[in-house]
Amino acid sequence: MSLPPLSSVSITSYRSLRAVHMPVGALNVFIGRNGTGKTNLYRALSLLQQAALGRITRAIAEEGGVESVLWAGERKRGAPVRLSLKARLGDLSYAIEIGLPNKVTEAALPLEPLVKEESLAIASGGRAIVLMQRSGPSVWLRAAGGERLTYDNEVLGSETALFAFRDGGRFPELDIVRRTLSDWRFYHGFRTDDGSPLRRPALALTTPTLSSDGSDLAAVFATLAEVRADTIDLDAAIDDAFPGARLAVAVDAGQAAISMRFPDLSRSFEARELSDGTLNFLALAGALLAYRLPAFVALNEPEASLHPDLLEPLARIVARACERSQIWIVTHSATFAEALAREAGAVPRTIVKTDGATEIEGLKVTGEFAEE
Repeated sequence: MSLPPLSSVSITSYRSLRAVHMPVGALNVFIGRNGTGKTNLYRALSLLQQAALGRITRAIAEEGGVESVLWAGERKRGAPVRLSLKARLGDLSYAIEIGLPNKVTEAALPLEPLVKEESLAIASGGRAIVLMQRSGPSVWLRAAGGERLTYDNEVLGSETALFAFRDGGRFPELDIVRRTLSDWRFYHGFRTDDGSPLRRPALALTTPTLSSDGSDLAAVFATLAEVRADTIDLDAAIDDAFPGARLAVAVDAGQAAISMRFPDLSRSFEARELSDGTLNFLALAGALLAYRLPAFVALNEPEASLHPDLLEPLARIVARACERSQIWIVTHSATFAEALAREAGAVPRTIVKTDGATEIEGLKVTGEFAEE
């Protein structure tokens, strides 16, 4: 069964994002200077995935804790300090709120991030039907048969109900949201130093999707060559970026390895010998041209270390990927944003910071862009 697309996202009180509600399309491109908070949009989406994986509170703690990730500007006096995230996936809407423990009513470690509320609703006939509501440790859910089931004090503040209730037969909509968010993939740049996993062989296992660190890149390419027996798009992308060059994939002794042959050189070059830019381009090609793409792919500054001549070929790879997945790109390269507009029909959105708050030019408070 196909997974529902992300149609809108709302982020409140996360770092420099005071309150952002925006639509999400097939290709979403954000451009801005350093320090405007464009990466915070990317990170907020990754927290939604962490909720599906049951580790959002740990992820926040690893970021520095609630006090570090919460909006640091002016707040309403007396209002609870909460980080709120909401995603609309097809007809389903999932929302979660994270806050600090109440010393009187909640047993938790000092300053521990806690899930305060969660909800899941489905749009039906012009209204929203609530399928799951969580307040503190108690949750009620509407089962597939329509009955309402209540679970008092069943989940800890460090857990999400989205992850805790994994009975897909009884709670099918919750299962769809969890699987959809878990399927997302975030590529926050690839290491290309001498110790990078991109420079080493990978286990020779069928690998339909590139891992976030790119450690199975050779296996992804081997899967295209040996399992799908179709490398037409990959070969075209490499020739587009490096005219006359060819990528070779070797599978031997349980490992897969890649090498490149360039037309003006007499031998092939293994992954450990390739330049940082060439290796980064190959990793991006693996992320976007793999056998199976995730429902949603986010790239943070993919142009890093790439020569300007590689930006248009990369934009053409993105255009092909948009036919199979939703793509979210954060960049500070105007050249790359313009290439995405030409090659993939993107409408780059400019990120600015006003009075400490990250804003998107043209985005109205109603959650629509002005020209739409």
